Amino acid sequence: MSDHGALQSQAAQRPGAPTVDDGLEDLDAAALAYSERSLQSDPAERAALREDLTRLCLPFAGRLARRYRGRGETFEDIEQVARLGLVKAIDRYDPERGSFTAYAVITISGEIKRHFRDKTWGVHVPRRVQDLSLEVGHATMVLTSILSRTPTAAEIAERLGAPVAAVLEAQESSAGYSPSSLNAPVGGGDGAVEFGELLGGLDSELELVDDKVTVGDLLLRLPPRERRMLAMRFYGNRTQAEIATELGISQMHVSRLLSRALSWLREAMLSDTPPRWEGPEGRFERHPMVVEAVREDDVVVARVRGEVDRDTAERMRIGLRHAIGLAGNDPVVVDLSGVPLLDAAGVAVLIDAASAAAVAEISLTLTRAQPYVASILSVTGLARLLAK
Repeated sequence: MSDHGALQSQAAQRPGAPTVDDGLEDLDAAALAYSERSLQSDPAERAALREDLTRLCLPFAGRLARRYRGRGETFEDIEQVARLGLVKAIDRYDPERGSFTAYAVITISGEIKRHFRDKTWGVHVPRRVQDLSLEVGHATMVLTSILSRTPTAAEIAERLGAPVAAVLEAQESSAGYSPSSLNAPVGGGDGAVEFGELLGGLDSELELVDDKVTVGDLLLRLPPRERRMLAMRFYGNRTQAEIATELGISQMHVSRLLSRALSWLREAMLSDTPPRWEGPEGRFERHPMVVEAVREDDVVVARVRGEVDRDTAERMRIGLRHAIGLAGNDPVVVDLSGVPLLDAAGVAVLIDAASAAAVAEISLTLTRAQPYVASILSVTGLARLLAK
């Protein structure tokens, strides 16, 4: 009988016995004998045969594990993963598919690589980026040896046949393999501090968060005109003169309105219950709008002076109804030259007056509207009433 036949015979008798060939275990013969005998054994005997074969193959798994030392993982952990791969190779081995040794090498190496891919990254990185990161690292070492310098991302991309953007992404992601601990000491001696203490700083705006939220809620309590003026002044960085020009009022009036709104906001910020918005101080200023209806030849002219908002809209409605009643069958002309501001309430009053005039079969025309008021009328369906 040849030497190789003797080894197979010995392995068939006891697969746990380490048969050797040039100093290495003949794992193929032992695995083949294990496979043949396990088919004829009961579960307990089969478990003993499996344990013997596993013990015989452990040095082989250890040699494969040593190939992956120095990659940021302890050898003991790598060896445990290799042994797990060995057990899987034994359980899945089919003699009809070829050599056990070749199959075990593939299974154990795959298990170790899977461990590095899934368990050792400190930050979750997509698998394609992990695989490319390994290729970039290998290509970097090769090109560094060839070029005697660190290769550029374009040179690495050319060697791998990959886009430069993908190489840069892989290089950046490689930092997530073993991130630095925030508790790592920085500096030496008694004055050492943790790395995390050097990151970030005090946010000077943090104390203003509550105030900003409160102001945002209070702004919603102001009338639309005051909100718009505050937005133009403090969010749009517009000057009082620019605001006055756009609203068609005097700069002094803008200053007075802003001062009144800011005073109310200041008082509301300092009190638990926001004060009621009273509008302009003084009875006269609370109702500055005046409607004067006069007959001129065959026309009734209703001259409106002052701002028309929710506080004064009712006074204008009464004045325009009076002008329509005074006209009889003559046309009514509403002179808006003295109206610097018109809000939604004022638009509703003009629509009401137009309806009343139509019912009375009287012509109603709007004339001499300031630019801001004219722009409001043009988008509310009242442009048809403006005099040409």
